[in-house]
Amino acid sequence: MTPGILAHPQVAVVTGASRGLGATIAGFLVGQGFEVVLNARGRSPLESLARTLHRGTRPVHCIAGDVSDSEVRNEIKMAVESIGRLDLLVNNASELGPSPLPALSEYPAGDLQRVFEVNVAAPLALIQALLPSLRTYHGRIVNISSDAAIGGYPGWGGYGASKAALDLLSLTLAHELRESGVSVVSVDPGDMRTSMHQAAYAGEDISDRPLPEVTIPFWAWLLHQEPSRISGHRFQAQSDRWELPA
Repeated sequence: MTPGILAHPQVAVVTGASRGLGATIAGFLVGQGFEVVLNARGRSPLESLARTLHRGTRPVHCIAGDVSDSEVRNEIKMAVESIGRLDLLVNNASELGPSPLPALSEYPAGDLQRVFEVNVAAPLALIQALLPSLRTYHGRIVNISSDAAIGGYPGWGGYGASKAALDLLSLTLAHELRESGVSVVSVDPGDMRTSMHQAAYAGEDISDRPLPEVTIPFWAWLLHQEPSRISGHRFQAQSDRWELPA
């Protein structure tokens, strides 16, 4: 067996997977022997990534569409059911909101509703749809958060509030699902050089930010942790230390 490859085939769903952090996580999981179901809004970049990743023996499945759409979530569910198992769900798809970022005191109500729909309601709805498979295989749920959830940064109020809600959702689900063997964590990946980050800083140079690949050591660590031990925790993927207190 190749070092680092899991002994038994596992299946993962990754949303927002066509670029940036989602594509990095998807590539890492494929390298670890996972069969992956990838979701993103844009069909063309998603299928391009799938062709790049489909270099091993495991299939790569593409479900193009907005994860806030119930029909898209149902397609993801059907793909999982056709495979026959689910071990990992990564809720990475996110909505930044208006760019340039508006002050919270002037935030358009419709835009705020959209941010919460994608960043809070959709991840929960997808978890609900996939929970039977996750329960069967004692799966893991990883919800991608942000330092904006706790920073109170000017301009980041709408996005940050949605990620703070996602953090609380993650912690609550961890408590509610503990007896069923499903683990839930939230992860702040840190500042990265991505298109979303560029949109948040329109016209500014963000070349000093690291690429999403900087988080790969964290994902390698997380994947090999005992799920019940880490469930309910919030991690920072670019922190100096990830270990939990004994």
